[in-house]
Amino acid sequence: MTDQLPPLGADEVLDIVDEHDRVVGQAPRGAVYADGLLHRCVFVQARDARGRIFVHRRTDRKLVFPSRYDMFVGGVVGAGESYDEAALREAEEELGVSGLPAPTPLFRFLYRGPGGGWWSAVYEVRCDLPVSPQEEEVAWWDFLPEEEVAARLGEWDWVPDGLEAYARLRERRTGAGPSGG
Repeated sequence: MTDQLPPLGADEVLDIVDEHDRVVGQAPRGAVYADGLLHRCVFVQARDARGRIFVHRRTDRKLVFPSRYDMFVGGVVGAGESYDEAALREAEEELGVSGLPAPTPLFRFLYRGPGGGWWSAVYEVRCDLPVSPQEEEVAWWDFLPEEEVAARLGEWDWVPDGLEAYARLRERRTGAGPSGG
């Protein structure tokens, strides 16, 4: 028996997609990442009643980007699951709530960078419920004002796909990139 636990979700089956986000097959999540296959993910920006963003640090057991900070909750879209279904499921799972309103879809983009490539659907949701994030997924969390998130961009080790989604979202909302320019 080993002291180290296996990465989370390596056996979960995902749809493999092409450059146009059309399903072309299925494979276990571990193989998808190992072989660099395109798949689908959701990013949900959760805000509390005061408009603060839920920010968390991933556990060291995460298959991709362990121990890094993220300003989105979310994850992979399971085989046969819609983006909308995955967004609600992932948001409720990671925030540790039930009865969350359906997240609002904002846009999609094809992420290509560290960790591989995946179609990314970005959502937002307001969470007025008391959160209780999953300990196996979330090592630390807090709701932070937008200004503090922006100030931490150059200080904390963020997940690169979340940074790209955040920059695209911020640009759509303000016309500015992640550094405010």
